[in-house]
Amino acid sequence: MSALAAPYAAMVVDARSGEVLHSENADTPLHPASLTKMMTLYLAFEAVEHGELTMDTVVTISRNAAAEPPSNLGLRSGQKIKLRYLVRAAAVKSANDAATAIGEAISGSEAAFARRMNRTAKAMGMSRTTFKNANGLTETGHMSTARDMTLLGRHMIYDYPQYYNLFSRITTHAGMHEVYNTNRRFLGAYKGADGIKTGYTRAAGFNLVASAERGSERVVTTVFGGRSTASRNAKVAELMDLGFKRAKTRVALRAPGKPPYLGNRGLGNVEVARSADPSPDGARGKTIRVVSAAVTRSLRPQSRPGASSAEIAPLVASVESDIETVLASVQTAEESAVSEVEIAEAVPEAVAADASDVAPNASIKPVRRPQGILLAAASAAPADAQAVPVSAPVQETQEVVTRLSTSGGRHWGINVGRYPSRYAAEKVLLKTALMETSTLDGSLRKVIDRSSGFDANFMGLSRETADLACRRLQARQVTCFMIGPS
Repeated sequence: MSALAAPYAAMVVDARSGEVLHSENADTPLHPASLTKMMTLYLAFEAVEHGELTMDTVVTISRNAAAEPPSNLGLRSGQKIKLRYLVRAAAVKSANDAATAIGEAISGSEAAFARRMNRTAKAMGMSRTTFKNANGLTETGHMSTARDMTLLGRHMIYDYPQYYNLFSRITTHAGMHEVYNTNRRFLGAYKGADGIKTGYTRAAGFNLVASAERGSERVVTTVFGGRSTASRNAKVAELMDLGFKRAKTRVALRAPGKPPYLGNRGLGNVEVARSADPSPDGARGKTIRVVSAAVTRSLRPQSRPGASSAEIAPLVASVESDIETVLASVQTAEESAVSEVEIAEAVPEAVAADASDVAPNASIKPVRRPQGILLAAASAAPADAQAVPVSAPVQETQEVVTRLSTSGGRHWGINVGRYPSRYAAEKVLLKTALMETSTLDGSLRKVIDRSSGFDANFMGLSRETADLACRRLQARQVTCFMIGPS
């Protein structure tokens, strides 16, 4: 398939700083085609982040979404499907019906969603972009530029890194069936390529926003107006090589500022003040200032009708007393639980062995420590140290042996997958560490060479931290399992 003579435009930037490394017709308004879906997906991630819906929200497909032409997932009017599958289909297969369904699920209608897209685009600094729909099908006035789409690509990488792996999946399950990445040829052919989004219509030609990482360097390249998939990919590869050649080895990270969360409601009259100097992305910096907001009434809670301050005071005192009581009970329960654990660890092995004879419904409350038992310190003590009896000595002494717990020590780890090369494993470890800094900070990244591949592990974690890290990563669809002390 080849496109008509659609206008050509290109942009290459250093993703770390936004420095422009190459541009040609970068500010010419053109048809973005399915590059539009980057904004649709960005707003889906934003909506999930702010609790408007979740990835497991069930979406009912409208007649409008089901009627979208290919490329599509094959959704039917009235069908119910989870948001996560719509996101996968839009990101990987570039499904038009899935993108429309996402917009309708977030804003109620595609027109309302387009208005939200435009508000967010302006807040990002995409000054020459106007969206009319959620999927990028050709529509009068639906335009963007190579510069604006490159900026949006940077935001996709840095604002929602936990979802960025979607764009590098060669195949994924979209609820109904497996779908294949429209960008798989470039991903498989160019070293370090890991996204982002293709686009094609007859009016737009073959478009692509691509990102590749090599070592500490990352380059984002945008091409509009390619004549075919092959010629477009070849041009993007050529510009990528140019970008890596011109990019500095060491650059301070200057991630684009995340736009303010606007949701589905406008901010009234919003005035955008432009700074005098362009930003590294080429778009002038913007400060959004609210001039007048359409607030018609105070949102401050009103007093209960007929309630005087004298009546309210006892209620407040009662609530405060209840809160203090609950806190005290919780604290007492925690202290009791800790005491039981400490006593249980000190019970002799002989007592533990006899526990198997206890009836199932017997009480598990700790019993008083038998008199005369000597306590042996678990930590290293002088060899000639004498044991101190708890009470009067008896004829036969018993020694309590306490095994050191490994749950609190940093002897645990997690595995985030097995990969065909050391480079791929190290790359995943780095991305995961950046994605989950709160739990993996201070851990050791370790690649283990196995006969069937290279294991990507994080070591030096406590059991609790490893469990928390795995649960957080699994919630982001990242493969993870715990590794116990060896």
